[in-house]
Amino acid sequence: MANTIDWVQQANNLMIFGPSGVGKTHTACAIGHRLIEKGARVFFTPTTSLVQKLQQARRDYKLNDYLNKLSRFNVLILDDIGYVKKDEAETSVLFELIAHRYENQSLVITSNQPFKEWDQIFPDNIMAVAAIDRLVQHSTIINITDDSFRRSQSIQN
Repeated sequence: MANTIDWVQQANNLMIFGPSGVGKTHTACAIGHRLIEKGARVFFTPTTSLVQKLQQARRDYKLNDYLNKLSRFNVLILDDIGYVKKDEAETSVLFELIAHRYENQSLVITSNQPFKEWDQIFPDNIMAVAAIDRLVQHSTIINITDDSFRRSQSIQN
């Protein structure tokens, strides 16, 4: 995925799943860095931080402007989507972001929660299904099952 930007030009997504400490963020950053070298515009952000900015934009009646601003990036890397609180205001703007980028620009999402647990992210089951449906239609899914790198490092020390 990192050696070509074809998937980005086709507005495909990349989903990286796995437990804490297996390198999801590191992998997403490495792919993002390589995409930048290939000419793509990439924006990395912790999902909780972006959701807070989206909520503020909604409160200021500027959500559409902010979503359009994010559209300048070919790829958004949303790190740790599982840490978004199960709050309707937060998940609503997250869903709007996913819907806004659907078939237009790519998302790279890291999560320690598999899709079957996304009802813990989205309080509304219909919204969870709709978000997953939009994400997986044009996605490559990577599931990392290794042990935590940080934990193995601490055991060795």
